[in-house]
Amino acid sequence: MCGIWALFGSDECLSVQCLSAMKIAHRGPDAFRFENVNGFTNCCFGFHRLAVVDQLYGMQPIRVKKFPYLWLCYNGEIYNFKQLQKQFGFEYQTLVDGEVILHLYNRGGIEQTASMLDGVFAFILLDTANRKVFLARDTYGVRPLFKVLTDDGFLGVCSEAKGLINLKHSTSLCPKVEPFLPGHYEVLDLKPSGKVVSVELVKFHSYKDEPLHAACDTVETLPSGSIDLETVKSNIRILFENAVRKRLMAHRRIGCLLSGGLDSSLVAAVLLKLMKEVNISYPLQTFAIGMENSPDLLAARKVAAHIGSEHHEVIFNSEEGIQAIEEVIFSLETYDITTVRASVGMYLVSKYIRKKTDSVVIFSGEGSDELTQGYIYFHKAPSPEEAAEESERLLKELYLFDVLRADRTTAAHGLELRVPFLDHRFTSYYLSLPAELRVPKNGIEKYLLRQSFEDSNLLPKEILWRPKEAFSDGIATVKKSWFSILQDYIDQQVDDLLLEKAAEKYPFNPPKTKESYYYRQIFEKHYSGQSNWLPHYWMPRWVKATDPSARTLKHYKSATQE
Repeated sequence: MCGIWALFGSDECLSVQCLSAMKIAHRGPDAFRFENVNGFTNCCFGFHRLAVVDQLYGMQPIRVKKFPYLWLCYNGEIYNFKQLQKQFGFEYQTLVDGEVILHLYNRGGIEQTASMLDGVFAFILLDTANRKVFLARDTYGVRPLFKVLTDDGFLGVCSEAKGLINLKHSTSLCPKVEPFLPGHYEVLDLKPSGKVVSVELVKFHSYKDEPLHAACDTVETLPSGSIDLETVKSNIRILFENAVRKRLMAHRRIGCLLSGGLDSSLVAAVLLKLMKEVNISYPLQTFAIGMENSPDLLAARKVAAHIGSEHHEVIFNSEEGIQAIEEVIFSLETYDITTVRASVGMYLVSKYIRKKTDSVVIFSGEGSDELTQGYIYFHKAPSPEEAAEESERLLKELYLFDVLRADRTTAAHGLELRVPFLDHRFTSYYLSLPAELRVPKNGIEKYLLRQSFEDSNLLPKEILWRPKEAFSDGIATVKKSWFSILQDYIDQQVDDLLLEKAAEKYPFNPPKTKESYYYRQIFEKHYSGQSNWLPHYWMPRWVKATDPSARTLKHYKSATQE
């Protein structure tokens, strides 16, 4: 995990512009470099490094002797760089996994490069020989990327929007900053002046398609087309284990977030098993957060005892949670209600990990709810086909919600997040299964995923079959949820009259509740006029919901009510 920043065709003094690059310093606390591009006085790269691989030669922009005309700034991890080296006979100059991007580009151009990368990434590739700039982002947008492109060809690119919003440009007081779409690459022509012209924006991978890089994966092609349940369950286990195994690539200590829910518990259990298999010498540290005696803390304790991890509990009170809200919204760059709620706990646990431990590479369970239909409202889906469509919509929008939350809350404290549920091969296989296999069954969501691991003894039965609990709810007590605590506090902070006039003040995505208004005020304070970064609020479907919390839905049952 790093912070990348680049400008092409800047009219303003670069020494002033580069101050914007310091807004993302938290993403790379180990080192910083600012470098002009030879022959282009108004083009430059900025890079903040979190050293996870190749401590000696890992600085960026990456340049190698074989391709002196290529400049690469990237944020991510490429898990198949060794397999690609073997397949194509690449000669690497460094131990940096991202170096493979240069070799792939030289061999087959940008489309093959983006399609063959098994991992998470956002990158800027400059080819000075052919005067081209390329931008690309992974399928689910696990690694963030924002850009600004003005009519006269000034281009700014950054890991987070906060590194672009204060850029100066002669023809625009406030250039439009927007997220770069996941699963796409863009080709831009570079003029002698350093300005650029966009040539094409191409979608290189759809999450339903088996990725091109599957051909050189460590797991061979699995039987496809078969809907024999035992085969399906076996394939799910094999691919998930493979997803975790490939993500062990790190020179820094590995840890795991553990809420005690199905997703993080499966990740932690498989992770610890594989760490033992490859003889990683240190114990796995797992991290849970919650208020005193919250459901998540109690469940996570059970899981940690079962798998034998070195378990850490972070206990916070409502005052500490409320005090963190402004920092959280600044880090997130969103005002979405459920994202803000869920981010407070993740932000505080990340802060603890950074200050109190030496774990840096952090595994987590993001992506499972969207992929395996884990949200409680999936029980109300009119048909398996509509449930499958909703699952795909959620995956497409992950970069606006859960993936955004997971990246920003961990990156704010210089941690690197790894999310095995969003592995390309695992997701494409799961989505290829018949729609009726993937729906909730017997009143239980994620039934197929749970069933697949039933005989593995990885988790206690009560955890494997624990009902869905939203992270923002599970961290509080059963008697009073986190969203209720927030609403009680905010009710005193926002006047009724302000809410009545909310649609006039904020015509785009107007706040409907005091809580929503409160978050929007904070967002506008830091990112005035950028409300379009959030196209719409996250809300459940097929139910008459006025609040995104699972606890407001009729289907919700807490463990104490059963």
